[in-house]
Amino acid sequence: MNKYLIVGLGNIGAEYQHTRHNIGFDVVTAFVLKHGGFFRTDRLAEVAEVKLKGRTFICIKPTTYMNLSGKAFRYWLDKEKVALENTLTIVDEVALPLNKLRLRPSGSDGGHNGLKDIQLILGTDKYPKLRFGTGNDFPKGMQADFVLSKWKPEEKALVWKKVEKCVEVIEGFAFAGIERTMSEVNNLEFDL
Repeated sequence: MNKYLIVGLGNIGAEYQHTRHNIGFDVVTAFVLKHGGFFRTDRLAEVAEVKLKGRTFICIKPTTYMNLSGKAFRYWLDKEKVALENTLTIVDEVALPLNKLRLRPSGSDGGHNGLKDIQLILGTDKYPKLRFGTGNDFPKGMQADFVLSKWKPEEKALVWKKVEKCVEVIEGFAFAGIERTMSEVNNLEFDL
């Protein structure tokens, strides 16, 4: 089956736009815009459908807030009848430096509330994830403030370079497969 569910994690609301925690939204938006798609408000998510070289990408930005992301993930997975291995969840990752991305076919939630909820609802951590390194430049106990903050001016160019790469990773995931795409992206170090 050539259908994919691309899930960008984030929070709805203007105050969360373009924060570190909403990078999943930014990546999915960039992918949809590159391929001439547009989002509509639908059940539990902003949804766009992109058709590309015989494949269909159902792209969602859950409107459930981060901690309830699993509800939207499950609904669209079932509604569109997408195989779990054909899903890709894009998420911010404080355990990775800003200059890194990490693609994996499975793996723990790593303390991320959006992934925690998806794992709880699916009953497994065996679904592909693309982790977008945000770094962890924050004082102890200030992680929430850090992930909900906007990118620093000096970070923005690097962030958008990585967003463009993430769009290519989504394409590679669907057309070249996860193993090959992992070998191309996981060792990259981004700089300006």
